[in-house]
Amino acid sequence: MRQVDHFIAGGATGSATRKHQIWNPSTGEVQAEVALGDAALLQKAVDEAKKVQPEWAATNPQRRARVMFEFKRLVEANKQELAELLSSEHGKVVEDAHGDVQRGLEVIEFACGIPQALKGEYTQGAGPGIDVYSMRQPLGIGAGITPFNFPAMIPMWMFGMAIAAGNAFILKPSERDPSVPVRLAELFVEAGAPEGLLQVVHGDKEMVDAILDHPDIPAISFVGSSDIAQYIYSRGTANAKRVQAFGGAKNHGIVMPDADLDQVVNDLAGAAFGSAGERCMALPVVVPVGEDTADRLREKLIPAINALRVGVSNDPEAHYGPVVTPEHKARVEGWIDTAEKEGAEVVIDGRGFSLQGHEDGFFVGPTLLDRVTPDMESYKEEIFGPVLQIVRARDFEDAVRLPSEHQYGNGVAIFTRNGHAAREFASRVNVGMVGINVPIPVPVSYHSFGGWKRSGFGDIDQYGMEGLKFWTKAKKVTQRWPDGGGDGSNAFVIPTMG
Repeated sequence: MRQVDHFIAGGATGSATRKHQIWNPSTGEVQAEVALGDAALLQKAVDEAKKVQPEWAATNPQRRARVMFEFKRLVEANKQELAELLSSEHGKVVEDAHGDVQRGLEVIEFACGIPQALKGEYTQGAGPGIDVYSMRQPLGIGAGITPFNFPAMIPMWMFGMAIAAGNAFILKPSERDPSVPVRLAELFVEAGAPEGLLQVVHGDKEMVDAILDHPDIPAISFVGSSDIAQYIYSRGTANAKRVQAFGGAKNHGIVMPDADLDQVVNDLAGAAFGSAGERCMALPVVVPVGEDTADRLREKLIPAINALRVGVSNDPEAHYGPVVTPEHKARVEGWIDTAEKEGAEVVIDGRGFSLQGHEDGFFVGPTLLDRVTPDMESYKEEIFGPVLQIVRARDFEDAVRLPSEHQYGNGVAIFTRNGHAAREFASRVNVGMVGINVPIPVPVSYHSFGGWKRSGFGDIDQYGMEGLKFWTKAKKVTQRWPDGGGDGSNAFVIPTMG
């Protein structure tokens, strides 16, 4: 059986006492095992990082950028291999896996501009003979704890900015699909990075806690469920670490009566069911405004959802593939059970879906639930599967209130032709990322990603200039070169506006 090892100081580490199974979600078979590490293994990675980080931080930003450029080239050259490897462990179709890699690469592209991004501020003559300037310096060793649903994109979101800014980085990916993160680390060394600069350690809660408690890791970035995000934020900050922890989501799509429903249905098919709904920026709740809008939307949704093709991850005709594990399949189907018991109407039922020739795969059919209400647990919680819920809103005010009052505040979208309604909604809704006729409003790499409420713990967002701020500390310098006069005429005076 294939073995996936840690990647420390440019290579594998050997045997492990504990291992975790890696499924092939399309077949239901175990395809590999991944070694699980502990605090002693983490210490080895930290020791290696400390050897190389000071010299890397002292390397001028332009030379660091050249490594990022070469890494980008190598990832592009190996993109098909990475996408197929990703699909085989996660279950998302290969085309979707290409998007996973590409969205990570866009942040690497931004990191290639690190010489410009790191430029500080300068004020000449802030006081008599006094100049003030600022600089951004790396923290030392950063750590990332990443989820199973984007094993290429989210690691690159984190380590791209952290390493370009001068830090070393230790990545703890999901043990469900760890091979792509290891391959990315191999390519990073091939790009010219020193061994030990980017390392990958595998593990479960034991490894996570070791990272949270390690005194030589000053900053941690996390993406996963909200309960774990809150735990990581609380324990990390209690240990005086800088922490950004992004959690779950229940993104809403508001459909105004004037919306182009054909376009809405097309957008919903991809946003709700793409990647089997295993996206924190999926759109699992659609909110038509008014009963007439709801009835017309439902009538168009039913044939579109029934036309979706569920297939194995390497089926080029499939719209989406299996979910990641048998436990996750049971969890998603359990939420459909719950919704039905709560009174939701199961319009299209994906439970018990079986794919001919792959009966043991972890497939869930596309599911449509109508008459969902805000008091239902199935509405309050994240399902994270190919399930679309219809929550009918009475009017515009009701549509603003629903996502604003939900415990999650990651993303939201509004579909309308009315510019005033769109502007009003974007201004008032209590959600961190808003799409206007855009169903999955993930900001581009030179902006920043981050949700509100229980979708995000911490004050600084992912990537872009926010990411640069997270992985660096600002130093402010006030300088003066006195002329040596002894009469007191050039005595130091704190610069003021007076």
